[in-house]
Formats: sequence, structure tokens, C-alpha cells
Amino acid sequence: MERRNIWEDERAAAYVRSVTGGDETVPTVEVAGQAQVNPRARDVLALAR
Repeated sequence: MERRNIWEDERAAAYVRSVTGGDETVPTVEVAGQAQVNPRARDVLALAR
């Protein structure tokens, strides 16, 4: 697991904007190659399996 602070890491902020349609919504996570914006914990766990 990697954590990024989008207000300190411009590349991370650009990634988040690219998957949210321009917003800086957190948390935005990527699991198994799929970006999830403000996901429920159970959805993240299901993708991780």
C-alpha cells in the first residue's frame, strides 16, 4: 500500500484529477488496476481478493 498526499505531490494530484473528472476527491484509491473514488471499505476489500 502506498499513500500519497495530493496537496504535497503534484503527480498524485494529477492522477486523482484524471480519474475524477478534474476533482481532487479523497480518498481515491487504485486496487487491481481499478480507480475507486471515495469507495466503501468492503468494495476495496472485494477488489483486493
